Amino acid sequence: MPKIEIINCHIHTFTERHVPQDYPYKFLWLFKQVPMLVKWMAIVVSWFSREIGEKLFRLYRFQQEAKREKQSDVLAEVRKQYPQNTRFVVLPMDMANIGHGKVTDSLAAQHDELAALANDPEVGHAVIPFATINPVNDPEARELWRAVDRHGFKGVKIYPKLGFAPDHDTLMTRVYPEMARRGLPLMTHCMRGGVQGKEVSDHRAGHYTEPRAYVPVMTQHRDLKICLAHFGGHQEWDAYVNDGAGSGTPKQRAENWQVGIRDMIGSGEWPGLWTDISYTLFHFEDYIPFLRLFLLDDNIAGERLRRRVLFGSDFYMTRQEKLSERAVCFRLRNALGEDVFRQIAENNPRVWLGEVEEVAVV
Repeated sequence: MPKIEIINCHIHTFTERHVPQDYPYKFLWLFKQVPMLVKWMAIVVSWFSREIGEKLFRLYRFQQEAKREKQSDVLAEVRKQYPQNTRFVVLPMDMANIGHGKVTDSLAAQHDELAALANDPEVGHAVIPFATINPVNDPEARELWRAVDRHGFKGVKIYPKLGFAPDHDTLMTRVYPEMARRGLPLMTHCMRGGVQGKEVSDHRAGHYTEPRAYVPVMTQHRDLKICLAHFGGHQEWDAYVNDGAGSGTPKQRAENWQVGIRDMIGSGEWPGLWTDISYTLFHFEDYIPFLRLFLLDDNIAGERLRRRVLFGSDFYMTRQEKLSERAVCFRLRNALGEDVFRQIAENNPRVWLGEVEEVAVV
């Protein structure tokens, strides 16, 4: 069998220069300035609570990644975990004006640095750069199309929890139609956790983020390839695995985002809909038996799902978790088998990115 060429469809390389100075809470300012405080606290607390101590150690590791000076430094860290021929979809973030203070570097500067990384003669082959847009900040989508047209970015990332609906007028009129015409894929955050605008209520954030929020988008732009990241998120997986959520009527099933995504993809009604397993699968032992059953299901819904799941990790957010990127990748490959792992880690990403044509599904 040919050597596999993994495409990790979901990583981040932004640094603290791209994160608001008061995020997530203003009172954490001291800990950000002196990360060793977190490490010392972790050592002390571990004497009393190993669990809390481990959480603090994870926070320290996460801070160390964010403290890296350049995006290339972050990329170098994640590349250590994978074969050298692995490629990575790199997803920037626009967190300006979300109520958590100033951002040091502009989005344009973040895009330009990512473009330079993608053009680096030594590591550029590993980078698949995406542009991002917060339509509240850029209602004419000028910076988005500058990144795509000038730098050749390969797709778009949005993050509605910051404070906008996925069917925002700017996206529906100035972004999605042109993306569909050019064959550019869309990656979007789809889990209850994550960054949230300070003035955005939990109810509104959930409404912007849930899978069904993309029905108006898919209805109007049927050629657009949309990936709902995180397969609904670990909270939805936990509710499904441990509380029996997602059973009963179609409405009750849809209320669990993991089940809702499976139903939407399995129905065949939305052929442009995809999902990835980033971050969620770092809760490996709890969820991998279920993912394996879903992907190996021997019916048309199972076949559709196999063709619409993408491998991703969410580095460096995963620095908060105990398992390494390499550990999850190897465990996943072993649990799913070589054929299915190749499907989600090589074949499906190439179709989603528009590098190859897909063989039609009945």
